[in-house]
Amino acid sequence: MIVPLIFFVVGMAALIKGSDYFIEGGGGLARRFGVFPSIIGFSVIAFGTSLPELVVNVNAVAIGNPGIALGNVLGSNIANVALVLALCAFLSPELFSLNRGHMKLISHQFILMILATIAFFILALRGFLDIYSGIILLLLFVVFIRHIWNSGTNSEISECPVPHGRRDYLYLAGGALGVAAGSYLVVNGAIQFAGIFGIPDFIVGFSMVAIGTSLPELATSLSAILKKHEGVSIGNILGSNIFNLLFIMGVATLIGLIPVQSPLEILIVLVFSIAVFPLFVLKRIGIKIWSCILFGGYLIYLIYLFS
Repeated sequence: MIVPLIFFVVGMAALIKGSDYFIEGGGGLARRFGVFPSIIGFSVIAFGTSLPELVVNVNAVAIGNPGIALGNVLGSNIANVALVLALCAFLSPELFSLNRGHMKLISHQFILMILATIAFFILALRGFLDIYSGIILLLLFVVFIRHIWNSGTNSEISECPVPHGRRDYLYLAGGALGVAAGSYLVVNGAIQFAGIFGIPDFIVGFSMVAIGTSLPELATSLSAILKKHEGVSIGNILGSNIFNLLFIMGVATLIGLIPVQSPLEILIVLVFSIAVFPLFVLKRIGIKIWSCILFGGYLIYLIYLFS
């Protein structure tokens, strides 16, 4: 049991640090080449914080553990809204009091996240996700990214990573390497845990692996709040969920077939995603209360899964 635990902990540390370097390098390069700051939060940063899920899922499917891949994405999406976003909203209700232009962009991202979840649910009704499902998911991803890109504005430039010169390339390469190595350790540790305790791969992916791969989103969002860059926090979370469902699962299905034992878990993801909406309309106290409800619902669902 000690060896799988060491694998998992060391792997998570490499995932978090690697994604952090990837975000710094990617964000710096994006700024240098004139990418809109509001787009960097959704695209570069969201992709960087979703990179652990991507590499973990590719490895899991490649070695014949698709349950970990599906559980990881679904669990990560719930953790992003009911753990990461709920915690950020509780600590800083001002997240949902940004300027009109920024809130319009975030509202678009919220709607796209809901549409992505619905599309994923419909495809999963067949009981599996195959290469044709993957092509549809990737095509939707391109359409969604194009829509967000075209709606970008050049506002709040201070919210994004600053260029670091040639170091950006080193950050990007080193970050990607760290994530790749970390994901290998995480997947192997998770598989050994599942075998030791007799826990289904899906549950391990949904809980332990999903929470671990959501740590970059949590760290990035909390850092953005501390730096008074609230817009990056929400864009990062919503963008990561879209990346997870459309891009990451799209790529994973190109590698191998992913069985879906029950679409119920995807429906739960949709419910948690829709439950974010009250945060956009409530006042400060209401936001704090609703964020606690979201977090409590997440804990209850995890307890239900393990029971």
